[in-house]
Amino acid sequence: MPLSPYIAFSGNSAEAIAFYQQTLGAELLYKITFGEMPKDEHSDEGCPSGMQFPDTAIAHANVRIAGSDIMMSDGAPGGKAQYAGFTLVLDTQDVSEGKHWFDNLAADGHIEMAWQETFWAHGFGKVTDKYGVPWMINVVKPQ
Repeated sequence: MPLSPYIAFSGNSAEAIAFYQQTLGAELLYKITFGEMPKDEHSDEGCPSGMQFPDTAIAHANVRIAGSDIMMSDGAPGGKAQYAGFTLVLDTQDVSEGKHWFDNLAADGHIEMAWQETFWAHGFGKVTDKYGVPWMINVVKPQ
């Protein structure tokens, strides 16, 4: 069974999904908003009791990027989502594709390691995108 990351955004999950569709060719497989969820039997809302989310906020989405699924939601609205202790890695065999991904993710983001050839990769770079999500793009050299 595969391991899939789950990213909680701060009310801008739909915007992030559109960004990843445009920049990485992501495919939206599933999306449901809090307004579309069945009502909780203990309240008149679609959210679990005690939680307040706008009806348009994304309760759950599944996005496929480069053959891997990433799940997303607006699970941290009102606050600032913080991503620490992990990095999403995109691997490709195509240097131009890797550079394209890197440049797109770097737009309005923060480059931590500029795109370059390394001893292990034809191209490698590390960037935090404009949503605060850390990425490494890697074009591994054959061994």
